[in-house]
Amino acid sequence: MPSGSHEGRRAVREQLERRGLRATRTRGQNFLVEPRVAGAIADAAPVAVGDAVIEIGPGLGVLTRALASRARRVVAIEIDAGLVRALREEGELPANVELLHADALDVDLAALATNLGPPVRVVANLPYAVSTPLLRRLLDLRDLLEGWLVLVQREMALRLAARPGTRDYGSLAALHALTVRIERVRDLPPGCFFPAPKVVSTLVRATPLDSALVAADELGRVERVLRAAFGTRRKTLANALRHGLSPAPDMETLHAVLERLGIPAAARAESLAPEALLALARALDDPARAVR
Repeated sequence: MPSGSHEGRRAVREQLERRGLRATRTRGQNFLVEPRVAGAIADAAPVAVGDAVIEIGPGLGVLTRALASRARRVVAIEIDAGLVRALREEGELPANVELLHADALDVDLAALATNLGPPVRVVANLPYAVSTPLLRRLLDLRDLLEGWLVLVQREMALRLAARPGTRDYGSLAALHALTVRIERVRDLPPGCFFPAPKVVSTLVRATPLDSALVAADELGRVERVLRAAFGTRRKTLANALRHGLSPAPDMETLHAVLERLGIPAAARAESLAPEALLALARALDDPARAVR
C-alpha cells in the first residue's frame, strides 16, 4: 500500500487553508490524503454493492467517496462543524451519501443501522481518546452489523488482538474474543495522512462470530467482572475481584468459585483464556453455574 504522496498532502493542506480550517490535536484529526489508500481501505472492510455503511469521522471525504463508489448508501457522521460546512458547500460528496453533523457517541447507532436495513457495515477513523467507548458500543450492535473496520493507533490494535499471557491482554481483548473475530489487516504509515501523526495507524477488522459465546443480554454483566479482574494486575484474581466488584464478594465465596472452576487461587486474570473468564463471570453471577 502506498504511503501517501506529496501532491495529496498539498491538496489537503490547501483545502483546509481555503476554508480557514486546521487539524486539531484534541480531536485527533489526521486526514487521509491518498485516494488509492482509501480504495484499499474500502475493499478491506469489505464493502459490497448492496451494503449500507456508517462512516464515523469522514474528515474531508477522501474515504467517504471510496465507500460511496462501492456501497448503496453511506451515512457519514462528523463532529467538526467546519468540516461539515466544507463537505456540503464544495459539493464533492456523491448523491448516495448522507452527512450528519453529530458526535458519534451521541448518535443512536442501533436505530440508524435498523433504518438503513441490512447489510450494514461500520468504517471508522477513531481518535485515540474515543476509540475505547466507540469500540465497546460496536459490540452492542454486532447483531445489526456485518462487521466493522476501524483505523486506530497500533497500540490499540495490539490491545484488541492480544492473547492470554501477553502484556497487552486485558478486558478489551477478552470481551472482543468472546463476541467477534479480530483481524489486524495492515499498518498505515504516517505519510498516508496530513498532518502526519507521530504514531503508526493500524486497520483492524471485526466480524461477529456466528455463535457468540456471550449473549447480548449478559454482555454488560460479563464486562463488569472482566474490568474488575484486570483492574489491578499485580493482585491475584481473587483479590482483584474482591476490590473491584461492588458489592464486594467475600473471599470464601471467591475461593470456592475458583476451586470449582479449576482456577488456581494464585492465578491472575492475564493468564486466563477468554472462555475461562466467561465461566468465572457467569459463576459469580450465579454460583450454581460454577462447574469444573
